[in-house]
Parts: sequence; C-alpha cells; structure tokens
Amino acid sequence: LTLTMTDYAGMEKGANLGMVLPQNNVQMNTQAGDIILYQGRTFVIYYDTNSWNLTPIGKIENVDAAALRQALGTGNVSVTISIE
Repeated sequence: LTLTMTDYAGMEKGANLGMVLPQNNVQMNTQAGDIILYQGRTFVIYYDTNSWNLTPIGKIENVDAAALRQALGTGNVSVTISIE
C-alpha cells in the first residue's frame, strides 16, 4: 500500500485511507515513530509528540525524532507500507 502523506501541525504526516476502519481509541501521548489510526480513516506517522484519543497500530523502532523528521521531510511524502 503506497500513500501520499501530508504534513500536519509540524508533528505528523497523515493520509486519508478512503474508507473507515474499526477503531479502538485510547488516550495516548504520542512519540516519534508512533503509527496510529485517527478517526478510523487517517493513517498517521508521528515524528513529534501529541496527546489525544487515538487508535495505535504500530511503531517505527530504533529511530529518534530528528532522524524521522529528516526521513519524512517538510512537504508531502510517499510512504509504502508492506507486511513481511
């Protein structure tokens, strides 16, 4: 799955999935590398912190905020998600 993700609020990249998926929202404090589902329809990768009710779905491990911010860049980014 390849998504075009846009920057939001200088803390995350997000892409609308075009459908609504089941949610399991919990209050969380995000950290760089957190991958979440927002409102059942937006796939989000955090590169900074936030506090909100979100559905956690994954984590990019072994990366700090600076490295992730550099990898994602400042504008839109194309991200490919695969299952191994």
